[in-house]
Amino acid sequence: MPHSHHSHSGQFCKHAKGLLEEVVVEAIRQGFKVYGLTEHVPRYRTEDLYPEEAGMPLNEIASQFDRFLDEAHRLKAQYAFAITLLVGLETEYITDTDLDYLDALLARHGPRIEYVVGSVHHVNGIPIDFDRPTYQKALHSLGPGTEAAATQEAFLSSYYDAQYGLLQRFRPEIIGHLDLCRLYDPGLSISNYPEAQKKMERNVLHAIEYGALFEMNAAAFRKGWDTAYPGRDVVEFILKHGGRFALSDDSHGPDAVGLNYHRLPEYLRTMGVEEVWYLKRSDVANAAGRRVQPTRLEGDWSDHVFWRGRSADD
Repeated sequence: MPHSHHSHSGQFCKHAKGLLEEVVVEAIRQGFKVYGLTEHVPRYRTEDLYPEEAGMPLNEIASQFDRFLDEAHRLKAQYAFAITLLVGLETEYITDTDLDYLDALLARHGPRIEYVVGSVHHVNGIPIDFDRPTYQKALHSLGPGTEAAATQEAFLSSYYDAQYGLLQRFRPEIIGHLDLCRLYDPGLSISNYPEAQKKMERNVLHAIEYGALFEMNAAAFRKGWDTAYPGRDVVEFILKHGGRFALSDDSHGPDAVGLNYHRLPEYLRTMGVEEVWYLKRSDVANAAGRRVQPTRLEGDWSDHVFWRGRSADD
């Protein structure tokens, strides 16, 4: 303790800032003991590139990820005296092709990819977390001309179906921002959309069954939420069925390392989260065949020295 399982750097992610080494050094300065380095996997179609990547050849996008792995493992060795770095990746699921390429990527790099953050950022091939107009485009692409409730139901269901496909195929160790689908409407109650709720619950139960951890992602606070991802209703369902939580800052540069972590203890306590878990290297393969296992933080997580004196400036 403390831990984060999800991060990015401007060196290997065009919408982030700073060098990967600067992220690591800042994590050490703040007292992190386990920190995950998880750049996005490459995208494989020109139409899937973000505006800041315009003009980048697809082979450069792919080689950028390979360079990330090289640098992450260099830093893992260089700073082993001060911090445990885990090297992983964050998934994309835009079309089925992304999953086929991810299969090949994992096979090619083998144990160099120690774990997977399973995330979905698109619905119907359209980004849902880039900006509100693009989110609206994704929402209405599924139900043009239909009533608002039906459109929202279709949108949420599509998101959770994609997430389920990802979980089934790759069994990610960390479930990334499980309810990102309501990023621009944090007050939305999934229970108002019965089919979508069934799909969300199916996904949670499947992830619990194979042993995943659900990230408590502090990035939601900087997006204007009064909770982390996931929101209260989803956390309640996860806890009811014995799910386990790990912490993530989802930082996009050194300035965002540990950002809003000072707000996590109150949220976790309010929700009744009594245990915090993290990933640890293991000689025993997990359900996905990778050699990390969930480990419970011993003692009272909320009494750890890391939380004392943390403020909005940290």
